[in-house]
Amino acid sequence: MKILLAIVIFVLLTGCETAQQVLNGMNTGTPALSTAEIASGLKEALRIGTQNGTGKLSAADGFFSNAAVKILMPEEAKKVESTLRSIGLGSLVDKAVLSMNRAAEDAAKSATPIFVDAIKKMTITDALGILKGGDYAATNYFKDKTTVSLTNAFRPVIEKALTKVDATKYWNDVFTAYNKFAAKPVNTDLAGYVTERSLAGIFYEVGQEELKIRKDPAARVTELLKKVFGSNTP
Repeated sequence: MKILLAIVIFVLLTGCETAQQVLNGMNTGTPALSTAEIASGLKEALRIGTQNGTGKLSAADGFFSNAAVKILMPEEAKKVESTLRSIGLGSLVDKAVLSMNRAAEDAAKSATPIFVDAIKKMTITDALGILKGGDYAATNYFKDKTTVSLTNAFRPVIEKALTKVDATKYWNDVFTAYNKFAAKPVNTDLAGYVTERSLAGIFYEVGQEELKIRKDPAARVTELLKKVFGSNTP
């Protein structure tokens, strides 16, 4: 059922011209979809997309083994990493990186209800704006409307997860070791950094799900597609 609903929304999100035909009832043999129906279908597709995206990332190695979203040492800590590896402390850095990704994977489990709540609050105007938007209109909607609230809700989970996997300990070990050799000590907000990168990874995966729904050519030949949008053939 979820796949079928995603296929429906694929066409709902494919270009303004097709959407307008549906709204105006121009497709042969199929009643026009109301704006409420479009909004409802869009919300369901977004729920599925966010669940799929966050589900992938919350699995074991969801972040750590995914090159596109893997959390590495922050740019301001690159010199730290280089210095530690050069003096034989590479394993300490590796543990810190692994623990950051484990924390993100653990925290990602709590992301779905946050997205679902945002979807429930979406208005018909919001939905139609997404309908007429580009390939990542829904993902950008989430970024624009929920980043602050997601960050506020997500950070405590990240902090708890970091403690759970000893990430803070590894991080402190890394910088304590580095600061023994550095003229200028380094101090970074680990929880803030991991929270930011975790949300970036989630938005990336949600964007990939949205793009898949929009671009999947197989969706054009299903029976459900024909039933909802009718046939333009004589």
